[in-house]
Amino acid sequence: MTQQPRAKYRHDYAKPDFTITDIALDFDLSPETTRVTAVTQVQRNGHNNEPLVLDGENLTLISISVNDQPWQAFHQREGQLVIEQLPDRFTLTVVNDIHPAKNSALEGLYLSGEALCTQCEAEGFRHITYYLDRPDVLARYTTRIVADKKAYPYLLSNGNRIAQGDLDDGRHWIQWQDPFPKPSYLFALVAGDFDVLRDTFTTCSGRNVDLELFVDRGNLDRADWAMTSLKNAMKWDESRFGLEYDLDIYMIVAVDFFNMGAMENKGLNVFNSKYVLAKAETATDKDYLNIEAVIGHEYFHNWTGNRVTCRDWFQLSLKEGLTVFRDQEFSSDLGSRAVNRIDNVRVMRGAQFAEDASPMAHAIRPDKVIEMNNFYTLTVYEKGSEVIRMMHTLLGETKFQAGMKLYFQRHDGSAATCDDFVQAMEDASGIDLTLFRRWYSQSGTPHLTVRDSYNEVKQQYILTVRQMTPPTQDQQDKLPLHIPLGIELYMENGDIIPLFSEGKAVDSVLNVIQSEQTFVFERVTQKPIISLLREFSAPVKLDYPYTDQQLVFLIKHASNDFSRWDAAQMLLAKYVKANVINQQQGNDFELPMQVIDAFRSVLLSDQLDPALAAQILTIPSENEMAELFDIIDPDTIHQTRSAIINCLASEMQDECLAVYLANKTESYQIEHSDIAKRALSNVCLNYLSFTDRDFTDDLINQQYMNANNMTDCLAALSAAVAAQLPCKDRLMSAFDDRWHQDGLVMDKWFILQASSPDKQVLQTVKSLLNHRSFSMNNPNRIRSLIGAFASTNPSAFHAKDGAGYAFLTEILIDLNQRNPQVASRLIEPLIRLSRYDQSRQQLMRDALETLKGLDNLSGDLFEKITKTLNGG
Repeated sequence: MTQQPRAKYRHDYAKPDFTITDIALDFDLSPETTRVTAVTQVQRNGHNNEPLVLDGENLTLISISVNDQPWQAFHQREGQLVIEQLPDRFTLTVVNDIHPAKNSALEGLYLSGEALCTQCEAEGFRHITYYLDRPDVLARYTTRIVADKKAYPYLLSNGNRIAQGDLDDGRHWIQWQDPFPKPSYLFALVAGDFDVLRDTFTTCSGRNVDLELFVDRGNLDRADWAMTSLKNAMKWDESRFGLEYDLDIYMIVAVDFFNMGAMENKGLNVFNSKYVLAKAETATDKDYLNIEAVIGHEYFHNWTGNRVTCRDWFQLSLKEGLTVFRDQEFSSDLGSRAVNRIDNVRVMRGAQFAEDASPMAHAIRPDKVIEMNNFYTLTVYEKGSEVIRMMHTLLGETKFQAGMKLYFQRHDGSAATCDDFVQAMEDASGIDLTLFRRWYSQSGTPHLTVRDSYNEVKQQYILTVRQMTPPTQDQQDKLPLHIPLGIELYMENGDIIPLFSEGKAVDSVLNVIQSEQTFVFERVTQKPIISLLREFSAPVKLDYPYTDQQLVFLIKHASNDFSRWDAAQMLLAKYVKANVINQQQGNDFELPMQVIDAFRSVLLSDQLDPALAAQILTIPSENEMAELFDIIDPDTIHQTRSAIINCLASEMQDECLAVYLANKTESYQIEHSDIAKRALSNVCLNYLSFTDRDFTDDLINQQYMNANNMTDCLAALSAAVAAQLPCKDRLMSAFDDRWHQDGLVMDKWFILQASSPDKQVLQTVKSLLNHRSFSMNNPNRIRSLIGAFASTNPSAFHAKDGAGYAFLTEILIDLNQRNPQVASRLIEPLIRLSRYDQSRQQLMRDALETLKGLDNLSGDLFEKITKTLNGG
């Protein structure tokens, strides 16, 4: 093995010895060899005699000059260029070559199909040229690009176009200038031949901004929704946050080969094409909503990430958690707030909580990092957003916006920290957030235990709340957190009981700040039914002894839509846990009629939004169910989930058919009312697929054949696969024949294949590695086939014979060299071995030992494997 990667610590942060104020980049583009000339204005920070140490990887150095004079006082060491004997201010010119066509890691400058594009976050710029590749070095960029005009008619970079022209040899050039200082991770370059959708946006101050959206040739008819989403995001950011766009042009480029979802490079966002391209025939309702959210997310980064960036990578949640909160609010304001909140919480409970319990557990602002790419996690993004949301809850909209305004006043154009953000919120609101800051430094999922009593004589309702955060591998000792706990009290008739304490009306959000606290409410004339953790007011696990009757009451009467859904989740969770135990002990499956009737009432309600009804009726995934247990039994969880679906389907068959037919939509429109109807109709179709096989086989075949949109088409396929109906193979084959040339559409097909309950699913996945639409060089294909199998089909992946582990190990050995970032994301199910029985643990440990022994093990995998093996 090569030298082991070294850890970096947040407390070791030091300002750079030099800074760069301006950089002029010149690219002579070619897929085989691109020559990069970087001319930088450098100045020494303070009084020191240190050499200038620049980051650089996979570069061929051609020359170095200082103040236009060749410079010999330098040497190279692993990943760095060290230049000595320098004056305090100077112009540095570095010339080097890079080889985009050989760059399969998709960091720096690489080929995506026929186009050249870049990805520089977190540390990709060092694959382009030697530089101070750290986020606290902010410079103004001027970029000149030269390339063959026929092969690369569009040459794009950050900022505004300032000059362009043709050369005599069939090549052309263009120059871009970004007036706003930025770190190197926000640099972008794209060169290629595209179709372009153009539009304009007039800002609140009356400036006209050119909007350009670049897609592969032939995909222009799939770009309209992304443009609509962009204009909606620009308008929303002005109206909700008072933030106006600052350049003359805003560009989005969709590429097929991309490790991430999208990248917020200043003025030139590079997107994974799955988050840009959509039309009714190829994209589902979910795809449309995801595109809207991701377009919004990257646009919102212009201020929360670009204009104010992060000082160091330990502060990543400063920009990502805040911007996820902003994109969630954008989606909620434009669509269904309840559905968006439910979707967010499903991710937290099904995936982020599992991350908190894994060897990679970390605070949203970690203290130690080996490979920064490993910290683009649900904890940093989704839990980071929940921390921002809690601040919003504690401050309220008006004071939160005042805090945002102060944050920008203080830090615009600079690199800030999480502490800077919290301080601005505290100063603007006058609310003490000292204890709240612990959310930034403490890992793990807090557990809230709530117990209550009622004093009929004094008409007092007493609530006792205990908080405890279990130890995590990175952090054994935990302190109490500031947890906002949203509650509501109900009378038996459903009326809301006002909250009074010590003779005064009190807020419905309780401040839980101690290990144990008691809250006493007065003027409560009868023992109430309580709704807890309303709107998921904090990312915690809740323990409260609800009865079935209380949960059914809340499903019917809670004033908050999220609370209705949450009550249904808790009701179901009781019987998931009970039936897993029953089956482990050899007892029969049981689901009381009261539970079935509660779901039936949701199905038949004419008061509920169909979108909310669809969410309540959607049975939690096996991964969500797994979080109910300390030790996961994937086989029994799978059997229990299947039994619940079959039971509800059998009991509600007639009602499902009626609701399915009543909610069918004729024409396809991206309207939230229509999306809601399709969601409810297709949930019913899924239930129906587990009833009369001959009838539903025909019904599903009809929906597939008559579908005028991908939502209904894929719902039919999904139902056929889930229930293993006779029509499955024929429909899957027909889908393959129609769409095999469209990678994004085939990703949906690969996911269905990989998540199938078929006993031979692993053999199917292996055979599909040779499918005409699959490529091991495309991260989307890998995630859709291999990733979906490993992460969404736990009973198959965790097969007792270890075949799933062996298969993933083979894939990871390949990807370790080909694309370490993708490998690092795929390994997640394998490193969570402590949650499984001893036999499975040993098989997973053996697989990790095999990987650990690889020559040239990437830092991405090294960190996760060693943390698991050392702490498991």
